Order: sequence, then structure tokens, then C-alpha cells
Amino acid sequence: MKENIIKDKSFAFALSIIKLYTHLKNNKEYIISKQLLRSGTSIWANVEEAIAGQSRKDFIMKLSIASKEARESKYRLLLLQESHIVSWDYKKYLWDIEGIINILTKIIKTTTWK
Repeated sequence: MKENIIKDKSFAFALSIIKLYTHLKNNKEYIISKQLLRSGTSIWANVEEAIAGQSRKDFIMKLSIASKEARESKYRLLLLQESHIVSWDYKKYLWDIEGIINILTKIIKTTTWK
């Protein structure tokens, strides 16, 4: 079975966001953490939908949505980091999401230009 890097990375990221959400919620941060949970777990869902896409256009559209969700997740992580609402080391999450954004961008560009 062929390895799918974006699928694996986005799934691992979703799991890490679920754990971060639990930590944030336990520290009484409810609003940004809930938004981060939605966007962070939605990346993998859209990657899965893209893989099952019915056409190249459908594939690109779903990956574009995944990319937007990834960028939203990055935004929420930066808000949490810079606001210091909950003290935590967000560097790994930001590193991971940046990698996901780069991979999605590359896939979308190379699929579009073929």
C-alpha cells in the first residue's frame, strides 16, 4: 500500500489538536480552542474527501478547502501563542501546520498545472 504523506500528516495533526483542545478546555479557554478543534480536524476530513474525488476539479476543490482550514488553524494557533491566554508551547503545532500548508500548496499547484 502506497504511503500518503498529506493524509498521514493531517491525521496526526488532527489527533494532536484534539489533545491540545482538551488541555485548553481544562484551562478554561473555550472559544478559540473550539474553533481550532473544528479547523484542525477538518483538514484531514477534506483530504479524505479529495482522495475520493470524482474528478480533478473535485480533487483540487477539496484540497483547497483543506488548505484554507490549515491556514485558519495556523491563525488560531498564533492567536493562542501571542495572547498568552493559556501558557503552552505551540511551536510544534505551528511547525506541523506550516508543513501541511506547504504540502497542500504543492499538491494543488502541481495538479492544477498538469
